[in-house]
Amino acid sequence: MAEDYELIDSGNGRKFERFGRVTLVRPCSQAMWRPDSPENWARATATFDREDGNQWHGRSSLPREWTIETAGIRFKLSGTDFGHLGIFPEQRAQWDWIREHSGGASVLNLFAYSGGSTLAAAQGGAEVCHLDASKGMVQWARDNAALNGLQDRPIRWIVDDVHKFLRREFRRERRYDGIILDPPTFGRGAGGETYKIERDLQETLTLVKGVLSDRPRFVLFSSHTPGLSCMVAENILAQAFPSAKVESGEMLLEGRGRPCPSGIYCRAVW
Repeated sequence: MAEDYELIDSGNGRKFERFGRVTLVRPCSQAMWRPDSPENWARATATFDREDGNQWHGRSSLPREWTIETAGIRFKLSGTDFGHLGIFPEQRAQWDWIREHSGGASVLNLFAYSGGSTLAAAQGGAEVCHLDASKGMVQWARDNAALNGLQDRPIRWIVDDVHKFLRREFRRERRYDGIILDPPTFGRGAGGETYKIERDLQETLTLVKGVLSDRPRFVLFSSHTPGLSCMVAENILAQAFPSAKVESGEMLLEGRGRPCPSGIYCRAVW
């Protein structure tokens, strides 16, 4: 299996990563230690920081688009104005888990971004519904599906606000065996609706519970929200899904450098 991603080094609030032939330095608030090889960082293709507003340095050296493969999935990458690339590689272990646990299931992926979890579920043999509020991100995910030869798999591509969609699915009596959600700390819906995780997560999970099938397999929650710990996530999911086994952990960026925490995951499993 090809592996085009690695964490090269991290420290002083930044991370040095390789995405195929491109190396980047970007912010990483959890990297509170010192870099192991700071002398190598100047060789990065480009850097991004938020010290004086979002800005790239050396962006002209970046390809407009390029493709990598990681965790058995191919991704189209491109440097965005917010420093994102169209992939969150700390999710790689979750993609492997989804692929293993989605066979024959109906899976809903909410806040689905560029589709890593959607494609992992499709590779595992699931029927998938992919939802994101951004039309551009849904198209990006469809491009990734084509890169992986999954364009003809049973995937529904939806641009909508999560809560509005979940209410409609409940009324339609459409149910899902597995639900994946990675809500933003703050985001905007397709119609300008705002989402704040500390205000809206409980309602999201109530709506999720309403569209679970009679024989659910899993709810997989992940988050990059500062202060939202594994124990907080476990308490929330255990309360929402009392019949499930709940497990959690840190999502990590890994490679040559020290493993770097980058958010948490929590699974409710039946």
